[in-house]
Amino acid sequence: MRTAIFVGSFDPFTVGHDSVVRRALPLFDRLVIGVVGDNVHKPYMRPAEERMQAIADLYADEPAIEVKPYYGLAVTFAKEQGAQFIIKGIRSVKDFEYEREQAEVNRQISGGIETIFLLAEPQLASISSTVVRELQHFGVDTSPFLPKKR
Repeated sequence: MRTAIFVGSFDPFTVGHDSVVRRALPLFDRLVIGVVGDNVHKPYMRPAEERMQAIADLYADEPAIEVKPYYGLAVTFAKEQGAQFIIKGIRSVKDFEYEREQAEVNRQISGGIETIFLLAEPQLASISSTVVRELQHFGVDTSPFLPKKR
């Protein structure tokens, strides 16, 4: 069984995240969306349970998708899930350089778990959870940036 993980804080889960999930899904038998439970760099995140529930509701009709919390390293989570792959969305050259370095270290410490990069669809490349949170802070309607159940 080909299993991949897609991890992040997902605060909130955006149409960009949804695009990565929808495009990765046909490549794998099982896709585990790992929601960061403890991120010291983002101490003001909504509770993991709330973020997980929103994602689980979105994919409730998709049996190949599981939503779980994760703590620590993505490669450790991948091993716990029996995953052979880590999926990463890439929006820019800056994202690529950061993720490329992480992928190489992950491969070295994991015993061969591969990272697969999916480039953002051009119309979604500027959307990030940070931008959505900032717009929400100022009372802007962010519904165009948040996925809807299909």
